[in-house]
Amino acid sequence: MSVLLFGVSHRSAPVSVLEQLSTDESDQAKIIDQVLQSSLVTEAMVLSTCNRVEVYAVVEAFHGGLSVIGQVLSEHSGMGLQDLTKYAYVRYAEAAVEHLFAVTSGLDSLVLGEQQVLGQVRRAYAAAEANHTVGRTLHELSQRALSVGKRVHSETGIDSAGASVVSVSLDMAEKRVGSLAGRTAVVIGAGSMGALAAKHLVRAGVERVEVVNRSLPRARRLAANIAELGVPAHAHALDDISSVLADADIVMSSTGAVRPVVSLADVHHALARRDNGGAGRPLVICDLGMPRDVDLAVAGLPGVHVIDMDRIQREPAAKGAASDAEAARAIVAHEVAQYLAGQRMAEVTPTVTALRQRAADVVEAELLRLDNRLPGLDAAHRDEVARTVRRVVDKLLHAPTVRVKQLAGAPGGDSYAEALRELFELDPQAVDAVSGGELPLIATENDKPE
Repeated sequence: MSVLLFGVSHRSAPVSVLEQLSTDESDQAKIIDQVLQSSLVTEAMVLSTCNRVEVYAVVEAFHGGLSVIGQVLSEHSGMGLQDLTKYAYVRYAEAAVEHLFAVTSGLDSLVLGEQQVLGQVRRAYAAAEANHTVGRTLHELSQRALSVGKRVHSETGIDSAGASVVSVSLDMAEKRVGSLAGRTAVVIGAGSMGALAAKHLVRAGVERVEVVNRSLPRARRLAANIAELGVPAHAHALDDISSVLADADIVMSSTGAVRPVVSLADVHHALARRDNGGAGRPLVICDLGMPRDVDLAVAGLPGVHVIDMDRIQREPAAKGAASDAEAARAIVAHEVAQYLAGQRMAEVTPTVTALRQRAADVVEAELLRLDNRLPGLDAAHRDEVARTVRRVVDKLLHAPTVRVKQLAGAPGGDSYAEALRELFELDPQAVDAVSGGELPLIATENDKPE
């Protein structure tokens, strides 16, 4: 039984695909219900945000579980399974654990370090728990992920990393065009990073902001928010990008698209529409997209300066954000190793318990045999013999059972449990009986879902 993740996010798919996959709470309940109808899936949880849809499931078999989840999401989105899988990513076992820890820590967000995703994971787990679709595996994984996310945010400065990227890019832009006060700005992308960029532009004193987004309603929402800050703002569809760029002094782009949204032709046509062909009026484009939003060839146009993530990360002022991200990744890596070691040790526990029970049964059988052979043995002597036999058995079992737990914590440690079962001829059903015992699922006060 292992955890399987099937997901689609801003890193793997365009906004149009994410919109087709978007879910509300009732949709998520239906998806989980359909997934759990298969005997191959025993637990399931859906994490759905504006930038991702991920299904976490405990499956009996990788390929069977993958087929079930893919088919359900295909039916939900109306996309063909083959089309859906072009944009999907899959993580299994250890890789699924690492991914969830990174997501909860804000390392996989459009805006690096955003805290919102921590609450979104908490709500996804709470919904699944309320619907009784998580068992011990996803319970422990979710609680540990939430703990890791809180640790990353409390022990590093990753919360400000996304803001650092925007502020550093604007500082670099001002070195090219001078003060941004009174300038015309264009924000491409109305997601979290676009909203962050807009706030910084308003603080820098820009005269107006043009918002461009694939989804016009989302562009209008961001434009309305900017207008509430006292700066005129207008919304545009992505098809209008060339005309919008014609009046721009600075462009901030972060769409989460999987391929460039600003082409060489877009910028070339925009420059041609400027007064006097834009002579003497530079255009600075800050490409904050991962992957790039702007065609590499755009940087070769006269009067155009492209500031991309590679350049931003080389700036001394951005090194703090980079070091915070690196510190966060180190915490996640450590927590993943600790979690997996604990899981491997937990998996060997039923075998150790079954072995000790087997030994106890043998001791009791031999003491009963002693009673039958020496019926006249007084109680004091019998008790001493019983204590001696139990001590001998405990001492013989102590080293191998302690050592197998230690070894189980290392990668491949499950082979030691298997060896123990073979050497002592333990009944697999006895081990399974121990594994299936009901154990309490305990959450600390800090980890309780909202």
